[in-house]
Formats: sequence, structure tokens, C-alpha cells
Amino acid sequence: MRMNVSVQPGEVDLPPLSARSVVLSLLLGAHPPQLPVKELVRAVEPFGVGGSTLRAALSRMVAAGDLRRTDAVYGLSDRLLARQRRQDDAVEARTRAWDGHWEMVVITATGRGPAERADLRARLTTLRLAELREGVWLRPANLSRTLPEELEQVAQSYTARPDRPARELAAQLWPLDTWAVAARALLARVEAADRPADRFTAFTAVVRHLLADPVLPPEILPADWPGEALCAAYADYQRQITGSIGH
Repeated sequence: MRMNVSVQPGEVDLPPLSARSVVLSLLLGAHPPQLPVKELVRAVEPFGVGGSTLRAALSRMVAAGDLRRTDAVYGLSDRLLARQRRQDDAVEARTRAWDGHWEMVVITATGRGPAERADLRARLTTLRLAELREGVWLRPANLSRTLPEELEQVAQSYTARPDRPARELAAQLWPLDTWAVAARALLARVEAADRPADRFTAFTAVVRHLLADPVLPPEILPADWPGEALCAAYADYQRQITGSIGH
């Protein structure tokens, strides 16, 4: 199985701005992820979201379980806190020197329904593993992390050293050239965007694309890999956005 990428080569998928997407992006980038409503009103103004539209969106998001409200302060729900952690990891993935070994996860549970299988596949993809063949997932062991304990109920994890050349195996598991072309297109779009709304929309697509970065060891990446540049551009933008809140 090959990883999904958010855009096609040479294109960028930029959805229209909505009050919900603006609020979520602001809170996902805030640490801690909560803001008083008066600060949210001021923060969304540059993106064309008015106060009444914002308040209506906030009410819907609380009802949907996206946000929690305490007095006049809105914060992310537990579900979206988990999304924030994934987003933070995408921008600042913790890596270690790679010694040539790979993580391998073999699915051992049977009798699972389609929904359970789809959920497991999504979780493994989020962990930046890729499927070599049905039930066998792997990646270079260069991430400083431990696999979630709940995986032990459905899978066994191993350390492996495949016989195939690492570059060849990585190219089979991930569409690296496609990801790189899309990343460069996003960097160009970010550079060309001058209106706040355009930059915001472009960086929303950047985050989605970073979540699909396999974060491979530098020695097996294609030449001129744009992952680091994309991460740096987003981190700089996030500092600008969060730095402007409350000032």
C-alpha cells in the first residue's frame, strides 16, 4: 500500500476558507490550545470572518464536540488535542540516527470487520508506517518513539533488516517523487500569497501535506528533498500567527 498524498503533482489543493477552519487552525497552532472569544474575534478578522459568523460557528463546534467552552474561553476537545499532537509531530518529528534497521508491525488479529480494519490501517498510517503486503507494515527505525500499547492486542512488532536496498524499498512504500513535487508547489504558492487569507489557506494545505511526510532518514531520501523547507516555512508562519494573538 502506498501512502496518500493531499495533492497531485504540480497542483495544490486549497479548500475555501470557513469560520470553522480558521478557528481550528488558530487553536491547533496555539499552546495551550485555548483562546478567549474576544481574542478569537480579533484574530479571525483578517480572514474575512465577522463576529456574528464566528459566534455561530463556535456554537456549532461546541455542539459537535470540536470545542469545549469554559466561561468565555474556547479550547480544543480531547479528540482534537490528539490531532494537535499529530500536527506538532508532523512539523517537529523527533528523529534519531539511523543504523539501517526497520520497524516492522505484523497484524495478528483475525475476524475484524471492515470498519475495524480501516481504523487500524489509518492508525498505522498515522504512525508513518507503510504496508509492504497485506498485514505487514514497516518503516526505517529512525523515529524516537514507542508504538502505542493498544497495538499489542492486534499486532506484533519486530526489528528487521531487509535484504533489499533501503532506497529501493522506500521508493516502493512511499510515492516520494509525487510528495516532493507537491511540496515544492506548496512552497511556491506560499511564497506568492500576499493576502492573509491566501497565506492561511495555503498553509492549511501545507499542514495536511506534512502529515503525509514519511520522515525518512536523509541517506535514503531523494536529492533535494523539500520536507525540511516545508516544515521550516510552516513553523515560521505559525510563530507569526500565534505571536500576533493577544498583542
